[in-house]
Amino acid sequence: MSLLTPFRVQCPYCWETIEVLLDPSEPSQSYIEDCQVCCHPIQFRVEIDESGIAQVDAQREDD
Repeated sequence: MSLLTPFRVQCPYCWETIEVLLDPSEPSQSYIEDCQVCCHPIQFRVEIDESGIAQVDAQREDD
């Protein structure tokens, strides 16, 4: 069991900063999650390196 890590990103639709929870046990992830503010679907691509640093790319699903 791993602890989820909070990470702040900017929504590519409404530009609000939102907090998402990342699973650090998966070094490479791709998933869709709705924005908590505007409810549009955001495509997340997450890469986590060996030291636990996350690189998060949040894109519009319709791009």
